[in-house]
Amino acid sequence: MAKPVSSPKSTPAKGKPSAPARGGGRPAGLFTWVAVGLVVVIVAVIVVVKVTSNSASADSSAWQATSPTLASEVTGVSPAVFNAVGVADSSSVTAPQALKHQPELTAKLASGATVPEVLYIGAEYCPYCAAQRWSTIVALSRFGTWKGLGNTTSSSSDVYKNTPTFTFARATFTSQYLVFRGVETLNNAYKKLETPTKTEQAILNKYDTPAYVTGMNPNDVGAIPFISMGNQFLVSGASFDPALLTGLTRDQIAANLSAISSPITQAIITSANYQTAAICTLTKQQPANVCASTGVMAAKKAMKL
Repeated sequence: MAKPVSSPKSTPAKGKPSAPARGGGRPAGLFTWVAVGLVVVIVAVIVVVKVTSNSASADSSAWQATSPTLASEVTGVSPAVFNAVGVADSSSVTAPQALKHQPELTAKLASGATVPEVLYIGAEYCPYCAAQRWSTIVALSRFGTWKGLGNTTSSSSDVYKNTPTFTFARATFTSQYLVFRGVETLNNAYKKLETPTKTEQAILNKYDTPAYVTGMNPNDVGAIPFISMGNQFLVSGASFDPALLTGLTRDQIAANLSAISSPITQAIITSANYQTAAICTLTKQQPANVCASTGVMAAKKAMKL
């Protein structure tokens, strides 16, 4: 079966999206190897070896829990860091796009209260999703608590190969302010993982299009990562360039989130402040200590909220 495309764009840091997981084409950067001058038997052996190698890769990408230390570093960024960074990297980080006159996307808490819903649709193979998860996890941590985050990397055969990141496949997010729903459609071995509901697919089909995403190329319809924040704000494509994370480990990135002058920290935290500002408009500026903080106020000003 052909693998889905995750095609590189000219300026991914500007939010240019990875192509959708639709089962056609193949991942960018995947080399097609041709056995020239070899007999059929040898070719068959090579194919068997390749399949075996892929199977091992798929097995090695089995879900792995994020350690408590790593989870704490990513979900416990100091308020001082958010405020010091503000939107320092605004020139290369794309803010969520505001929508007008759209029906609100909501969900119910266990208590019965109706709250805004944040919907993420992506895939583990996708390097743009890999980058986006960092800032989205950091942003949502300001509104609630994560459990069950897992370690993963983007595909080894796509652009920005093996980008270190996390997966939402088994993650849960608990908050009194909102509901988060994360859908990872394929794993990083391009095997089916999760399926959006009909309602979630309809949201993707409607909003992840040039009709709603400013500047979207028609070829990028349905691009991932896609995030709907209550159907009032959209993210389509990575908020910053995944190349920033190239060559680093997950632990190195997380441990560096306190380094205010780091370009990586500035990109992740700028994006997180933007997303926080958007979510604050949905939660009626709650929690107040977050929504009125210096870093979020800078993001609100930049986004004209």
